[in-house]
Amino acid sequence: MGNLIQIRNIIRDFPLGNEIVHVLKGIDLDIDKGEYVAFMGPSGSGKSTLMNLLGCLDTPTAGSYVLNGRDVSQMSDDELADVRNTEIGFVFQTFNLLPRTTALDNVALPMVYAGLSKSARNKRAEEVLTDVGLADRMDHKPNQLSGGQRQRVAVGRALVNKPSIILADEPTGNLDSKTGVEIMALFDAIHAAGNTVILVTHEEDIAEHAHRVIRLRDGVIESDVKNKK
Repeated sequence: MGNLIQIRNIIRDFPLGNEIVHVLKGIDLDIDKGEYVAFMGPSGSGKSTLMNLLGCLDTPTAGSYVLNGRDVSQMSDDELADVRNTEIGFVFQTFNLLPRTTALDNVALPMVYAGLSKSARNKRAEEVLTDVGLADRMDHKPNQLSGGQRQRVAVGRALVNKPSIILADEPTGNLDSKTGVEIMALFDAIHAAGNTVILVTHEEDIAEHAHRVIRLRDGVIESDVKNKK
């Protein structure tokens, strides 16, 4: 399928008082287009920091990150914001929806930054909400939706700009187990449609949905195993 992500010797240090905390200690990683990958590891292993770097929410202390043929490790904040909006769809544990805004407008929001007209935004947002099973909930606000429906809105928002990667950070963390199963079935369908999906999770049954599981410990990759599918 071709290389989508290429990371070489990524280091991320954080100052803590007079100390320097070495969170990522020289990560090398390749992820191809169309892969379904889960990052696992205990708290403090570096998985969330790595996710933030992959999502261009943070920049490395040292090393290179090439995303879809572009070296994003040297980009300015404005350039990174553009990459985030066009290349990456985010799904968070806490949904991160605007509370006073309908499902349709929440999903359409990334397209405002992309400069699309309101009619084009609404048409695409309606398509995506239908795809995630919320055709009958478009005018509902988050407080009128269940947790699972809110996460479906968040997934729809992540998909709306047709990004290169869907990054999901503990996407079932705030959901009951039955709803979690439904959301993971949605991610499976998104991957089957050709999207690259990267999950961060600490739950083995969630990681089993991925085709490749990368485990981090103490800022390095401990193992990188393909799941038997």
